[in-house]
Amino acid sequence: MAENHASIVEQVKGLIYQSCLYLDDHQWSDWLDLSADDYHYAVRAYSPEISADMEYMGGGLEYMRSLTQMLPKHNTDNSPLKRHCTVYKVDIADDGKSASAVSSFVVFQTMLDGINSHVDAGESRLFMIGRYNDKFEINGDGVKFTDREVRLETRRLDKGSHWPI
Repeated sequence: MAENHASIVEQVKGLIYQSCLYLDDHQWSDWLDLSADDYHYAVRAYSPEISADMEYMGGGLEYMRSLTQMLPKHNTDNSPLKRHCTVYKVDIADDGKSASAVSSFVVFQTMLDGINSHVDAGESRLFMIGRYNDKFEINGDGVKFTDREVRLETRRLDKGSHWPI
């Protein structure tokens, strides 16, 4: 059982890291293929000014598929975003059919054009930080995402923030 447990933990970690690679490379369809049919995605941050959560983006699998299909049609800053993620913990349910994970991430942006006198073309800057709170289903076909809450610390979002994080 311990060997199977370790294998599932590694599969969950691999899925999280693969999702970051797909997001970095704008492989939206491949990213969504990592998800179960009942997948739900949300980007949230707590606002101390209003003492409540704010939701920047959220929806089910079909909504996210529709949103990502529209992304190439948006007028956007194409400065690349790169995620650096660390999986802190993976918990597997007692029945072995589901799991959850908490990961920390930072996103860096390398500027294609200078945006002001403080940022030059080619310069990389911190774009946002937060955590992924993920849930997974585990079955004979492997591990799939069922829920991702992107919990941001950064609340002042810039161009590119309409992309999945």
